[in-house]
Formats: sequence, structure tokens, C-alpha cells
Amino acid sequence: MFIELTDHLRCPVDHEEAYLVLLPDVVERRDVRSGKLGCPLCNWETTFSDGIVDFGGAQAATIPTTLSAEAVRTFLGVSGPGGYVALVGSPSALAPELAVALRGVSLVLVNPAEGTVAEPPASVIRAGRMPVKSASMRGVVVGRDFGSDSAWVRDAVASVLAGLRVVVEGEVPDLAGLEVLAETPGLWVGRQAAHR
Repeated sequence: MFIELTDHLRCPVDHEEAYLVLLPDVVERRDVRSGKLGCPLCNWETTFSDGIVDFGGAQAATIPTTLSAEAVRTFLGVSGPGGYVALVGSPSALAPELAVALRGVSLVLVNPAEGTVAEPPASVIRAGRMPVKSASMRGVVVGRDFGSDSAWVRDAVASVLAGLRVVVEGEVPDLAGLEVLAETPGLWVGRQAAHR
């Protein structure tokens, strides 16, 4: 897990968002391979190793994505280096190709398939809810395995910076402030102009 990603993570407990505290044990070129992550508000904490942070309650990706890396790059419209793009569920399998297509952008693989290894520029997080803060990602892609879950979709939309895009394999939800830019059966691209 990239050390800078800590600033973009949220506690899995349901309370107001706050910064998590990272206590690294092993760091390789800003990539934290093992350590402890905790919340100063509620005292939640987890210990992790092999660069994979487990927030608890995770479901690994099992349904293949219908997207290609080129489609994701096009739909997100991300250009230039810096920041993070989150891939939730099965789109995490596109990380090697997206690392090349989105050079200089770090990837957050949320609940990828079992056996996925955390290798720069990708961080792997397993969680029962969207583990990133509101307005913190340059883009989010949600796979079919999570695209029908309204809580995951709501949090994915909220986690994108204002004006930037979310791509979801699923039906368009009824979310206040969501602007749908394009849709086809089982897939849509949208953005949220303002965050709550």
C-alpha cells in the first residue's frame, strides 16, 4: 500500500470521515508492505502484511468484467500523472494494462480476485464497504460484482472528485446529484458535480 494512500482511506466503522493513522513496519520505496492502520475516532485498527490491507467483511471479485483497459481509460477521461483511480471488484484484473495506459496514476484495487498481489503502482484493499474518502479519487470503476449494490455505488460516486467520472457495470441508480453522461444496458458513466 502506498504510504500516501493513507490520506485517502476511511475507517470501515460508520461515523464521520477522519484521517487514518499508519504505523509502517516494512516500507519499500514508499510502498508499505506491512504495518498497522487505525482510526483515531473509534480506535478501529488492523494489522496487514504483503502490502494488502484487510478492513474486514470483504467479498473477492468472482464475476469477470465486460470492460477492457482501453474502454476504462476512455470512459474515465483521466489524463496526466498523479492521484488515484479505484477499481472495485472484477475491473481490478485490468490493473497491469491500466498501469501502462494511465502512467503516473496510482491504482487502488478494492476487493480484487483471490490471489491478486499488491505491486506498484497498485495498492490492494479488501473491505466490506468502499474504503476511500469522499472526493478523493480521480476516477472509480465498479465491476458487475458490486455494481448492483446501492451502497457500493453511492459510496463510489461520492469518492470521485467533483466533475470527474465513475464507470459502473450495473443499472443507473437514483442518486441525488448524479449526472449520467452515457449509458447502455448494464453499463453507465457518470459524475457528481458537488459532494455532500
